[in-house]
Amino acid sequence: MSLIFHSSFLIFASVSYPPLKITFLGTGTSSGVPMIACECPVCTSPDPKDKRLRCSILIESPTTTLVVDTGPDFRQQMLRAGVKHLDGIVFTHPHKDHVAGLDDVRAFNFFQRKPMNVYANEMTQEVIIREFPYAFADTRYPGVPEITLNTIDMEPFTVGDIPIVPVQVWHMKMPVLGFRFGKFTYITDANRIEPAEQEKIKGSEIMSLNALRIEKHISHFNLAEAIDAVREVQVPQGYFIHISHQLGRHADVSKDLPEGMQLAYDGLQLSIPAY
Repeated sequence: MSLIFHSSFLIFASVSYPPLKITFLGTGTSSGVPMIACECPVCTSPDPKDKRLRCSILIESPTTTLVVDTGPDFRQQMLRAGVKHLDGIVFTHPHKDHVAGLDDVRAFNFFQRKPMNVYANEMTQEVIIREFPYAFADTRYPGVPEITLNTIDMEPFTVGDIPIVPVQVWHMKMPVLGFRFGKFTYITDANRIEPAEQEKIKGSEIMSLNALRIEKHISHFNLAEAIDAVREVQVPQGYFIHISHQLGRHADVSKDLPEGMQLAYDGLQLSIPAY
């Protein structure tokens, strides 16, 4: 298995990918949907697809189980999805709605009897250490999270039997990592993707991308921009995430989306064949 970079383009050479199951654990923005104290038609909707926890996905191969990001709803997401074993956590960036639930890896530490492998760049590691200092203290109380930090950058890496290709995007002025898992690319918190990074996405069959709302936003793609971004990289299927209550009700927005474009929702599962 090898992943080769040449002139900023990603070339796949003799790379084998296992079959993957992708579960959307959360598809909401930082405040979640419904938003506290809001009585808008989205927040009061009875449709389960309008109930959105903070963004995260579960990735399962025959031998490896990963989560991307641990937002404030991490514990609830693990219970809802029935996750009994977790091999690692991969982080996109250090904003609170993507890291706040990390303390709850303690349960996996207890049952798996080993530290949790966390994969993050240096910027995100700095925040994790600052937010959870008790997990990294020289003297630690019993029961604190046991975490092994693994530094990632823009080079491809592998966790278990899952090869992962980082894709850098921009969240206004903050660099954020998206990830390509074989034919599936996951990007959250972005409003710009540079051409060289777009090349890493091309060839994906499914792309998940943030689409915060209808109106423009300073650091997120709005719906029209997200649609254009999926088309620009020529991915046939787009699933939109990091959705706020301002986007509208799932059923109303879905009926007007172009062919091949869908709103993701909590609990949605995708199967990515081996190749």
